[in-house]
Amino acid sequence: MRIQVSRTGGFAGIARRHEVDTGGKADAAEWQALAEEALDSARDTPPTGVPDGFRYAITVGDRTVYCADPDLTGAQRTLISRVLKEGA
Repeated sequence: MRIQVSRTGGFAGIARRHEVDTGGKADAAEWQALAEEALDSARDTPPTGVPDGFRYAITVGDRTVYCADPDLTGAQRTLISRVLKEGA
């Protein structure tokens, strides 16, 4: 499963995009459960967010959802952090 996270906004307005392919990872089931939970509580359209806040697009397979600070769920925050940290 491929998980992509795109982050836009913030004070500097620097966009970041990272991707993790969970195929072959020992913790693939954990990634899948986290991704499903994050997608379940996200929106299908981009939220307004707050000034200088980050906005995110999370793509898993062929589904893309959107979320923004400060209204991230715990699963969204964890997934975003992991993908931006571990992804290429």
